[in-house]
Amino acid sequence: MTPPTDERQLRIDLAACYRLVALFGWDDIVFTHISVKLPGDNGFLINPYGMLFDEITASSLVRVDAAGNKLSDSPHPVNPAGFVIHSAIHAVRHDAVCVLHTHTPAGVAVSAQREGLLPISQQATVALASLGYHDYEGIAVRDDEKPRLQRDLGNNTCLILRNHGLLTVGGTVADAFLSMYLLQRACEIQLLAQSTGQPLIAVDPRILAGVKENVVMVTKGLGGALAWPGLLRRLDRLNPGYAD
Repeated sequence: MTPPTDERQLRIDLAACYRLVALFGWDDIVFTHISVKLPGDNGFLINPYGMLFDEITASSLVRVDAAGNKLSDSPHPVNPAGFVIHSAIHAVRHDAVCVLHTHTPAGVAVSAQREGLLPISQQATVALASLGYHDYEGIAVRDDEKPRLQRDLGNNTCLILRNHGLLTVGGTVADAFLSMYLLQRACEIQLLAQSTGQPLIAVDPRILAGVKENVVMVTKGLGGALAWPGLLRRLDRLNPGYAD
């Protein structure tokens, strides 16, 4: 799916993503971010700090520069410190139009496990096909952490931030959301499986090798765009107004 080049459409998609994150229960009050890189050198879109994710609209999103400073005359504040992770990734991953970061209980719980995400579910195999890990260095407010974030994500789609949470990137908002859905679901399944106290069965490593090709086949090459229209229809039913 080709990312939109129109700022208005990017605003609508990003606002929808914030509301979907809330709808799926992945939000953390006003904390964490989802960012979108605007075409050219027009900066990034990010949430107005202090607004709940299920309240965010296309027009309320704030345009910022790489340091998180406002570029537009918005009445809403931003949290520059929280943009450290996003600015680090956008600086080197020019294919990453969207960066999505969460602090879900399941994601943080798996991030605290020494072995990380285990290959015990179909969802986990998809995430493991493009997954990195980043060690915890405290709340991400220091620019000197950026090179290590960039190194640890590498060319991957998913990143587990140890003792912290989950992160995904995508060439579109839809792609980043679908990757987060699969990573989040894999973490939830892992915790449920571990809670039984029974031995776990790992997926054969030979199967893991062909996962990326299988995903392209299953999604008909559309990636997140396959599910995105349906997600927007659900959002229109349950929490409309994100395009305002």
